[in-house]
Amino acid sequence: MDANQVALIKKIMELDFACIDLNLYLDTHPEDQKALKDYNYYSQQSKSLKVQYEQLYGPLMSFGETPSQCNRFRWVDDPWPWEIQY
Repeated sequence: MDANQVALIKKIMELDFACIDLNLYLDTHPEDQKALKDYNYYSQQSKSLKVQYEQLYGPLMSFGETPSQCNRFRWVDDPWPWEIQY
């Protein structure tokens, strides 16, 4: 796994963490417009980077999220996202 792939997956993980944290906050503060705006921003950034990652390195999830866009099923290619050594 090259340094660019590791950097990209780390950025996705950071954005997803921010989304989870903001989601929990918004559960108790649903009227907070700044938090909602931040959630939507980070969510969109994460989605964009996931598309970029999957185009370069293959799928992040095994079911239903990413169609196989080549002549083989790429999910079986190593390493899987949770097997990355940081």
